[in-house]
Amino acid sequence: MAVTATEDVTEGRLLLAEYDRIKEEQKTRIGFRDNLLYFTLAASTAVVAITLQSGKAQLLLAIPVICLVLGWTYLVNDEKISAVGCYIRDRLGPRLAELSGASGTVFGWEIYHRADVSRTMRKRLQTAVDLFTYLALPMACIIAFWCSPAVQPLLVTVSLMQTAALAVLGWQILRYAER
Repeated sequence: MAVTATEDVTEGRLLLAEYDRIKEEQKTRIGFRDNLLYFTLAASTAVVAITLQSGKAQLLLAIPVICLVLGWTYLVNDEKISAVGCYIRDRLGPRLAELSGASGTVFGWEIYHRADVSRTMRKRLQTAVDLFTYLALPMACIIAFWCSPAVQPLLVTVSLMQTAALAVLGWQILRYAER
């Protein structure tokens, strides 16, 4: 929202400009977050295919690394997306309503879509998808490695560290899902 020399810079204009910018950031983060899920599945599938072709089960230990890095990035973006919505609902909207003298809420969509009766089920299903993608899938690969003839003490140590890191990621996914 560009302000020309003839327009006054008011608090309301500044807040609307802030709204435009943070909604753009939210939109960008949503696209990036959603693509992370697809990229994680594609990268994991590629590693499994290479592992099956080469017969080297130790390659499966790349999947937990992929899932940890992309899962953490997914989680951070998801949290920021939610934080933007919360900021609009709790701070920006009420301030603009106060400045404009509007009765009711400003940016009603930010509140309206959260009241959808199916929202809780969708959030639970999304949490299940997140846990499957970023926790169950890499754990299955670690277990497959443990059951393979490629087991070596150093790689077992690496896989145990990966398991601990995955447990932390899973806990964080559940913690953020509760919000």
